[in-house]
Amino acid sequence: MRRTESREAALALLFERFARRDEDAEKLYSTSVILREQKTSEYMRELYFGVCDKCDFLDWKIEGASRGWSMERMSAMTAAILRLSAYELYFENDMPARVIINEAVELAKTYDAVSSPSFVNGVLGKLASDAEAYKSEVEPV
Repeated sequence: MRRTESREAALALLFERFARRDEDAEKLYSTSVILREQKTSEYMRELYFGVCDKCDFLDWKIEGASRGWSMERMSAMTAAILRLSAYELYFENDMPARVIINEAVELAKTYDAVSSPSFVNGVLGKLASDAEAYKSEVEPV
């Protein structure tokens, strides 16, 4: 499974996860993968559980960069795309920010409202430099 496919599969799981917050993340993952007969990858799993684990941090960062838009005010798909991509910006070290942002914009074009790609691009653009600074503080070179 390529990274783009893994990212898309993780997005579907995250969309479902945040629509059904009361359910256990592990159980929802297992059930969803079985019911959909979903191909899996380690990267898909890492993205899904990484976002679930770091959700409060990601939401805080996203809301700070989105100028007055709370996570509740965003569409569920926009929020899922931003969480997924912010996770990659802050916690993945082997992919340039421009690639992560481009992938997020493509997901927004495919699965979200017409206005979403520009919003996603703007928020992630603001987060990119903060994520680089965060990574250098957490793991100094």
